[in-house]
Amino acid sequence: MLRFWSVLARLAAPLLRPHLRRRARRGKEEEARLPEREGHGAARPEGPLIWVHAASVGEVRALLPVLEALVAGAPRLHVLLTTGTVTSARQLPDWLSPALAARLTHRYAPLDVPGWVARFLDGWRPDAALRIESEIWPNTLEALRVRGVPVLLVNGRMSARSAAMWRRFAPGLARRMLEGFRGIIPRSAEDAARFSALGATRLGPPGDLKFAAEPLPADPAKLEALREAIGARPVLLAASTHPGEEALVLEAAAGLRGRFPDLLTILAPRHPERGAALAPEAPHRATGALPDGGPAYVADTMGELGLFYRLASVALVGGSLVPHGGQNPLEAARLGCPIILGPHMANFMEAVTALEAEGGALRLPDAAALAPAVADVLTNPELSRSLVAGAARVAARMGGASAARLPERVAEAVLALLPEGGRG
Repeated sequence: MLRFWSVLARLAAPLLRPHLRRRARRGKEEEARLPEREGHGAARPEGPLIWVHAASVGEVRALLPVLEALVAGAPRLHVLLTTGTVTSARQLPDWLSPALAARLTHRYAPLDVPGWVARFLDGWRPDAALRIESEIWPNTLEALRVRGVPVLLVNGRMSARSAAMWRRFAPGLARRMLEGFRGIIPRSAEDAARFSALGATRLGPPGDLKFAAEPLPADPAKLEALREAIGARPVLLAASTHPGEEALVLEAAAGLRGRFPDLLTILAPRHPERGAALAPEAPHRATGALPDGGPAYVADTMGELGLFYRLASVALVGGSLVPHGGQNPLEAARLGCPIILGPHMANFMEAVTALEAEGGALRLPDAAALAPAVADVLTNPELSRSLVAGAARVAARMGGASAARLPERVAEAVLALLPEGGRG
C-alpha cells in the first residue's frame, strides 16, 4: 500500500501544479510561494532545527504555547513552521512574541509527493519533527523514518470514520505510519482507543492543546467602533462557517425578521476569501465598512473572530450545520457568548458532551431548528445567562491546571527528541 500510494502521488504530481495555480487564482495559495509546495525554498539556519507542521489557524494557535516553551528551553533551537493555508501564514506574524519571531521561519508545507518531500527534507535537515491532529501523510512519514528523524504527534485525532477506512482498506499502512511516531499524545481517550486499534503502541496520556488556548483577542478600538455601529440591535453570529451554511443561516434569519425586525446577522466564514460571494449587498469587514441598518454584515477578515464573539447575542458554531465536524466551541465559551451547535460536531465531541451536560449550549437536530433556537435565546434572558454560565464552567474546567501544563509537557517531549546538545 505504501508503494501504491507513492506511485500514485508521483503520477499525480504533474496534475497538482495546475491545481495549485487554480487555487492561487482563488486566493487559496500565494502565487509567489507556490514553489514551497514542491519543497523549494530551504534556508536552514545553524544549530538544532525542529520542523513543526500545523494545518491551519486553529492548530497554529494551539501550538503557540508549545513553541514559546521550546525556544525558552533550548536557546539555540530554531523552529521551521509549515502550514497549508494562506490565512494561517498571514496571521502568524501578529501572534508571535519577539523572542519566538526571531527563531521561527514559516514555509508552506510540501504536498505528499515523494520527490517534493525529499527536496524539502534534504534542504532543511530537521533534527526532529512535531505534527498536530490528523496530519498523517504516508510519503512524508516514510521519508522522515528513512532519514532517522524522530516524530511526535500531538492532539492526535482519529475519527471513527477514518479509523474504519484505515482498518478496511489499508491496515498495514496505518500500522507502519503509526509505528513511525516516537510518541503520540492523543486528543482524547476515544482517539487513543482508535490509534491503539490501528497498531499504535507509543501512546501518552490524552490531552487537547486547544483546551489550553487563551481567549481570542480583540482590538479595543475596533470593538468600540463596532459596538457603536450596532447599537442595541440583537446579533446572530454565524462563526467560522463552511460552504452551504451561510445560506441556511440567512434563511433562518429571514424567518426571524418578523419577530426581530432589527436583527443583525454576522457571517464570519472560516476562509475569509469566500466572503465576497456570501452577501454582496451587505457591508463587508474586508472593505473597512461598519454595519449599517441592513440585515447582514460579512466579517471577512483574518484574526478578528474575537471581536464578533464579544458582540454576539447568540452564536452558531460553524461547520456544524453541514457535515464538516464543527469548529472549536470553547472559543465562544471563553467569551461569554450563548452557544448554538448544529448536529455535526464530531471533531469536538468531548467539549460538546461537557457543554450539553452543563447546559452550556443548545444542540440542534437539524438546520430547521436554528430559527426557533435563536428566538428562544433572544426572548429568554434567563436561558441566555444559563447558557453563558454553563459554558464558562466547561471552559474553566477543560482549561484548568492539567490543560495549562500540557504545552510544557509537549515541549519537554519534543526537546527529548533532539540529539545530544540540542538544548544548549
